[in-house]
Amino acid sequence: MAASKAIPVDVPAMYGGQPLFDRPFRFMAPTLPKLEDVISLYRRSYESGLVTNDVLVSALEGAVCERLHVEHCVAVSSCTVGLMLVLRCLDLSGEVIIPAFTFFATGHAALWNEMRPVFADCDPETWNISPTDVERKITPYTSAILAVHLYGNPCDVEALTRIANTHRLKLIFDAAHAFGSSHRGRPVGGFGDVEVFSLSPTKTLVAGEGGLITTNDAGLAARLRAARNYGNTGDYDCGVLGLNARLSEFHAGLGLAGLDLVDSKVRRNNEIAKYYTEGLAGVPGLRFQTVARNDVSTYKDYSIHIDAETFGLSRDCTAAALMEENIETRRYFYPPLNRQQLYRTFCDCKTNPLPETDSLSDGILSLPIYPSLDDRTICTVARAIQRLSAAAAQ
Repeated sequence: MAASKAIPVDVPAMYGGQPLFDRPFRFMAPTLPKLEDVISLYRRSYESGLVTNDVLVSALEGAVCERLHVEHCVAVSSCTVGLMLVLRCLDLSGEVIIPAFTFFATGHAALWNEMRPVFADCDPETWNISPTDVERKITPYTSAILAVHLYGNPCDVEALTRIANTHRLKLIFDAAHAFGSSHRGRPVGGFGDVEVFSLSPTKTLVAGEGGLITTNDAGLAARLRAARNYGNTGDYDCGVLGLNARLSEFHAGLGLAGLDLVDSKVRRNNEIAKYYTEGLAGVPGLRFQTVARNDVSTYKDYSIHIDAETFGLSRDCTAAALMEENIETRRYFYPPLNRQQLYRTFCDCKTNPLPETDSLSDGILSLPIYPSLDDRTICTVARAIQRLSAAAAQ
């Protein structure tokens, strides 16, 4: 009987080779402050019995204002509810222009306020909402632009501000991914009329759950503070339709204790992104998100776009092949909102085509990125993609 042919060392696992990792590792793992630091902060609230929306919430709001150079910060129970309350407290109606290449929450906030989302295409380089297409989508019914700092990459703030001012529209930024990002030397948080951050475990500032609304509009901040408490301003006579969106003291303490970690997290994420980009730059069929030279992204996610014809494998085949190497990936964000069941009625692809969005989402693949990943792991992930490309080319 003939001996079986030995498999070369550098053959991908999907073709019978040895997986590059012995076991799966987490796609995402939060970097948290020391538990004793959180408990130390929380103890006073716990012992007083005032365990929601009290001194730690106020302290977190004040620290965020100082860090982001804004006048007001309103802490809420999630970024999603923050967006919902912002649209409500700005008294908006009609249409709001949003990107289709985003997480559900951006669109959901509009629907919850009975507003019609109008989808704008994304920029082919930055992958953020295209200001040119935003302006093209404005109608007499448009009341606001809701842009997203995608993966923490700051939007073209100046172009969007010009458009909003010219057409007298409110400008809101979904900054869920962007706590720690900066645009032309300024922290993200003070742009437009209002910005809204997420504090969930995948973000740079983690409170377990929670959100932060930042603005320089004192009247809006006052309405938001009432709205997060059912609309009650303190006299039990509601003047705004609110809900229970209060942040607990424990979550505020976790966020407060984690503030000092943000800068190091952002630096490390940028180092990882550089490793990935440099390691994959020569691979045919891949392209990467462009971050402007004077901007800093948090790289909440590091995503690549795969052109199946040039790379040799589709995005989904690549994801399956990487899973055989014990490398977990995600498809952030596929499908885009314009192709999701809930939103199809708002987007007629014949009258409102989104070619860049559709192309980008069909090839998007997000790779593991978080500060505790070591250099060797990152380089091995890049190597896995390199050898998939080489094998596909044979």
